[in-house]
Amino acid sequence: MKPVPLSLLPDTAEVRGDGSLAIGGCDLLEVAAQFGTPAFVYDEAHLRARCREAVAAFGPGRAVYATKAFLCGAMARLAYDEGMLLDVASGGELYVALHAGVPADALTLHGNNKSIAELRMAIEAGVRHIVVDSFDELDRLDTLHAEGLPVPKVIARITPGVHAHTHEFIATGQDDSKFGFNLGNGDAQLAVDRMRRSPSMQMEGVHCHIGSNVFEASSFGKAAEVMAKFAAPLDLPELVLGGGLGVAYVAGEEAPTITQWGNVLLDACQALGVRSAVSVEPGRSIVAQAAVTLYTVGTIKHIPGVRTYVSVDGGMSDNPRPVLYGSGYEAFLPRAVGAERPLSARLVGKHCESGDVLIFEAGLPADVAVGDVLATPVTGAYGHSMASNYNKLTRPPVVFVNDGVARAVVRRETYEDLVRCETV
Repeated sequence: MKPVPLSLLPDTAEVRGDGSLAIGGCDLLEVAAQFGTPAFVYDEAHLRARCREAVAAFGPGRAVYATKAFLCGAMARLAYDEGMLLDVASGGELYVALHAGVPADALTLHGNNKSIAELRMAIEAGVRHIVVDSFDELDRLDTLHAEGLPVPKVIARITPGVHAHTHEFIATGQDDSKFGFNLGNGDAQLAVDRMRRSPSMQMEGVHCHIGSNVFEASSFGKAAEVMAKFAAPLDLPELVLGGGLGVAYVAGEEAPTITQWGNVLLDACQALGVRSAVSVEPGRSIVAQAAVTLYTVGTIKHIPGVRTYVSVDGGMSDNPRPVLYGSGYEAFLPRAVGAERPLSARLVGKHCESGDVLIFEAGLPADVAVGDVLATPVTGAYGHSMASNYNKLTRPPVVFVNDGVARAVVRRETYEDLVRCETV
């Protein structure tokens, strides 16, 4: 197998004279020595560049960062500082964003099953919008209005019946979905009619989201067409077309850039005569390629006639996507980023599960050895966010690198953290 494609690496990645890799001016082997492994390492310049690209493509106040992809205080502040609004999908995400100093009026609250406590928290904080997802949620907003809370601005999430070409677990726009008001069966119109006449809320617009890691721009164009037709007679200020833009994870994959995605959506909306302000909610396309995860190889098992297993010190607790969705990744050794990768191996973690697989058929250099630092690129989205303590592993640190400086913005958990919430 050829060397790992440099196109999968963060913007500031550079191969140094000795063949090793630096990101943000920081040698990855030195980062691993300083912060240990596993570790999520983010290129801060890459993050800022993608935020700026989204704002440039859609306009100020029209690009909303989907925090579920990757959220910590440093990321919340960075996205806001670069001109993005933030989309949060739980009380916890709302708390983190507010704690980071992001103003409430720069936040929108999502979620298919918001509790009354989460809705109260959002209304009292003064979030920009609540994206309403169900009739039960409308009932809860009526209850909070009766308690005397302020009237929130709301947007109706519509399920447009558009099938995105992605894994079924992250497709959300089809009729069979737990999200939103179904357009095809009339629920969307019933919800909008109720929201427009309700004294409990101020309706601002409609929203859709067709899925995650979508590569075909035509799917977004179809969603825009369906939503524009529904929204036109409503003449509301906002039309939100969600996120879901895919990224390349392995050699041979290609995805539209944020700018190209913006051109498809905005051109479609203009051709359809949309008068509402069009917003989007990119997440993965902002952060995925910005990061690599560093591991240390601990065990190599050659089973003649079967396969070779290469085990690292992380696994499904820091990247469950291969187990959940069959997601593909590449692997390489930062000490020799340009090396050929002739060894076919299954890259696995250290958890007590046979399914604890990071890469089912990884290409690795023939001289990979115990003690090597190994990296998987394009891990900036849904790694830190989905990380767990399975087998009581401590969650990795998040390290930002920029201009030759590496800093932990989330420290590694300790064993003491594992028992911090226990009461006996």
